[in-house]
Amino acid sequence: MTMLAHEMKRQWMALVLFLVFSKWQHCATGDPLVPCYFIFGDSLADNGNNNMLQTLAKVDYAPYGVDFPNGPSGRFCNGLTVVDVIAEILGFHSYIPPFAAANEADILHGVNYASGAAGIRDETGQELGERISMNVQLQNHHKTVQNLIGMLGNDSALRNLNKCLYSVGMGNNDYLNNYFLPQYFPTSHEYTLEKYTQLLIEQYSQQLRSLYELGARKLVVFGLGKIGCVPGAIDTYGTNGSACVELLNNASQLFNSKLVSVIDQLNDGLPDAKIIYINNYKIGEDSTVLDFKVNNTGCCPSSAIGQCIPDQVPCQNRTQYMFWDSFHPTEIFNIFCAERSYSALDPSYAYPYDIRHLISLDQGVAEAK
Repeated sequence: MTMLAHEMKRQWMALVLFLVFSKWQHCATGDPLVPCYFIFGDSLADNGNNNMLQTLAKVDYAPYGVDFPNGPSGRFCNGLTVVDVIAEILGFHSYIPPFAAANEADILHGVNYASGAAGIRDETGQELGERISMNVQLQNHHKTVQNLIGMLGNDSALRNLNKCLYSVGMGNNDYLNNYFLPQYFPTSHEYTLEKYTQLLIEQYSQQLRSLYELGARKLVVFGLGKIGCVPGAIDTYGTNGSACVELLNNASQLFNSKLVSVIDQLNDGLPDAKIIYINNYKIGEDSTVLDFKVNNTGCCPSSAIGQCIPDQVPCQNRTQYMFWDSFHPTEIFNIFCAERSYSALDPSYAYPYDIRHLISLDQGVAEAK
């Protein structure tokens, strides 16, 4: 890392720490702000669940993790993911473990179920090999809930689950590794984009309801970012003179608009539910304040599927790159997104409020199924 890049990263981390300690008045030596944190998602949150799967979508090798304390871990990043940073802000003393490696003591504080290439639809990402779809992630969480009930007793476990934070980030692969890959999937021939998105949202709504039935009350749902601006999409589809692939960005916006409506419906219809939407599209647009020098190619030399080529040397000035590989952002971008998700400096970043406000709310206890 160059001296300039190191200094930029140091200053940014100093800003985050200042916000954590002074604005949020949280002490790292105290208890976490929530008793547990459960994470569902795709490669933007995967921290090792794909490592033992038969899949091309796994990154347990260098140069991934070049800036992570323990090196390659299965994170699709040079360092921390958004959910890692949120866990730090919440005051957890270690990162939330992957379901594949979590033990009995771990699950008391939360589990990360996220899986690279996973989607809302079960078939999404199958061209890359094994992955853990949202439906299977929910099945894994059901096992965790049953284990917690066995450890703590029904009432105590459910009280704890109601107080936990849950985050879900799904939908990227349902477009990038399904609808817009007609050579592998028939969905674009079977449905218009509008109809496909509506079917996605209906299935997603049922999945969020299932999570509620398992005891979730404080739920963060991340919207889609500008998927048409990732280098892999630009290389694959071209831009016809635009900066990004507008068809993909239009799909993101369509999905997000329908998702906000679903969140309103769930909050209105589910007792004690407090579900918020994080506007990744807008947050990504405002990342220009980071003054990235490179935003159209990844920091590491990438393969045909957009992942870093094993053991190749990445760029040295990583804080000046928006993307780590052809599809996933760098740690500095993830820090930016996490901080704005937690404390929305712009009201449009979170709806109806941000994570900071969400975790301050109290919910009643309801039965988990």
